[in-house]
Amino acid sequence: MTKEDFQKIYKSYVRKIWNYIYYRSGSSNIADDISQETFIKVWEKQIEYQEKKILPLLYKISRELFIDYIRKNKVQTEYVEEIKFQLKDSIDSTYDKYNKEEMLMKCEIALVNLSEKERTVFLMSRKDELKYKEIAESLNISIKAVEKRMSNALKKIKL
Repeated sequence: MTKEDFQKIYKSYVRKIWNYIYYRSGSSNIADDISQETFIKVWEKQIEYQEKKILPLLYKISRELFIDYIRKNKVQTEYVEEIKFQLKDSIDSTYDKYNKEEMLMKCEIALVNLSEKERTVFLMSRKDELKYKEIAESLNISIKAVEKRMSNALKKIKL
């Protein structure tokens, strides 16, 4: 793989890989790290550049890195979630700042409590403003599956 090929791949797909990992993890830091690791692996392995096959390969590499990350950091992740709940009750500042931070925390907690599939569909719909058909095509699932996941996500968030 040439340097130019790599730069082209990186510029074309880094945002898609970042979004994919963000949707799975709910964390921009994890998405940053894993998306970068994905491209490092591509460069290190000097994978032959084939335009039609590169994006599925990038998704596969990033998915495997994410699974490895989850396995390695399960205890840490549980601890961080416990801290988030504790922080919610210990914010000491002005009323407006408290309300804003509390609302943000509740949103984060609601997203964390969604299943990975529900969170992915919810964020693709609400954050990226994709239509159900676009989400279905992107995730290679039916529109009915997207509707069901979104319905479940909305029910959990409202509770």
